[in-house]
Amino acid sequence: MTLQVCLEECMEALDLFLNNHFSESLDKLRPRVKESMYHALIYATVLEMQAMMTFQQDDIVNAGNTMKSAQEVCQRFQIATDRVCGFAEQLQALHADACYAECLLQRAALTFLQDENMVSFIKGGIKVRNSYLIYKELHTFLQSNSSLQGPNHIHLEGGVSFGIGAFNLTLSMFPPRLLKVLEFAGFSGDKEYGLSQLNDGATTNNLRSMLCALLLLCYYTFLTFILGTLLFTTRKMFTFLSTSLQGAIFLFFAGRAEAIKGNIDEAVVLFEDGCKAQQQWKQFHHMCYWELMWCFTYKCVWRMAYFYADLLSNESRWSKAMYVYMKAAYLSMLAPGEARPFGEDEVELFRRVSTFKQKIAGKSPPTEKFAIRKARRYKASCPVRLPVPVLEMMYMWNGFSMISKRPELTEGMLQTLVEAERTLLESPVNEYSMDDRCVIHLLKGLCLKNQRHIQAAEECFNKKKIKFDHYLVPNALLELSVVYIDMGRKEEAIKLLVKAKTEITHLELDKKVFSLTSIADTGDTSTICPICQCAIIGE
Repeated sequence: MTLQVCLEECMEALDLFLNNHFSESLDKLRPRVKESMYHALIYATVLEMQAMMTFQQDDIVNAGNTMKSAQEVCQRFQIATDRVCGFAEQLQALHADACYAECLLQRAALTFLQDENMVSFIKGGIKVRNSYLIYKELHTFLQSNSSLQGPNHIHLEGGVSFGIGAFNLTLSMFPPRLLKVLEFAGFSGDKEYGLSQLNDGATTNNLRSMLCALLLLCYYTFLTFILGTLLFTTRKMFTFLSTSLQGAIFLFFAGRAEAIKGNIDEAVVLFEDGCKAQQQWKQFHHMCYWELMWCFTYKCVWRMAYFYADLLSNESRWSKAMYVYMKAAYLSMLAPGEARPFGEDEVELFRRVSTFKQKIAGKSPPTEKFAIRKARRYKASCPVRLPVPVLEMMYMWNGFSMISKRPELTEGMLQTLVEAERTLLESPVNEYSMDDRCVIHLLKGLCLKNQRHIQAAEECFNKKKIKFDHYLVPNALLELSVVYIDMGRKEEAIKLLVKAKTEITHLELDKKVFSLTSIADTGDTSTICPICQCAIIGE
């Protein structure tokens, strides 16, 4: 097969994948995985996506072995073309290099996902470095040899754009100190350049367009909530993915975009459509279940939110501790005498949370550690209930930003918090009472900030004496600084952010702390990381 025919077949296979025909996509690729570097790469990529969603050890091992075989196929093409120096052979060698670098990068991702030991971590790091060096060399070569173009050059450029863009964007989100070390070692972490490379790759019709588009959508719908950029990017993705508007992946991101805009009911419809779109890979459903759980949380419909948390705890392996914690949290929001679904008891569920602890890339996810720590108080013979565990976890996932454009949803949250505070004040004082009041005050402050009641919000963010929940101190300082930024009081905001950073360092809440002061410098409050407590993504 010629390189052009291989690429055309792989494009067709990706179209099948985007339109929910997963088995047909793999069937189209499978016969040529031993003879075509692109068939081998795309086949392994699809299996890797499946492994990352199922989180099953067998799937991860299978994907890793398949990616290793794909790397060997690419290597064979590199060796074969090194022996000749014709124009066509030289171009094929460049394609082989790009495919080889992508195999290395994806194998590294699987290594981090699969193994927890330091040796595997180092091996993965070496793969990442080698991949980056190949991409960098290819990028330099293409820029200095613009005349060297063949009929499939757009696919080569797309591959290099994906690699360079992914590296720059990912590294730009590392802590500044670590980024300086990496840049000294030859890596590049330019966020804007990374985004432009991914944008170029996503908006041209090449084999890596889907990967570039998905990475951009992940960035704009999860790591930043910049509405204008999100709308622009989503519009471009609609145009690019116009042939797969009913694809499960596309429906998921379309739902996420609606949720960020505050259109919760529209988001629910899209996530439900994403579940109906296909039945081959149930793991796609889990992404939608997670978002549906939060959508019903924003609407304070605890039973429906519990339903999706229950589905996740039974079907998904990604974070069982988190799912069980959320089930218990939703049950605790129901009235004491109200019947519990399936006869489950929140105290028993809270006590089981720690038994599901796991590690990814050698580390426990921050929110999972947080859930385990919060559930600890239920292990006592006379457990002290958490006042608003659902809303506290919602804050960890940046949920209050999601409802900031919906006054009625914010008002519903505020009423829930007022009722929780009343219940807390009427209960006997215990060792957690002050911490619980501070949690409620912090969350009330977020609601009041959404309602533009700035002075009332400021009063809620004034920290008090904390005994257990030390994360509240830097977070309260952070939220108060955001209020000051909105008011144009940047000097005061900077002082608070520096103080928040000092508190984090002193308490050792999270040693991977990003630049806090960049928020005050730019006035861009959208850079708050939705999943890492106390961690801010900065320049």
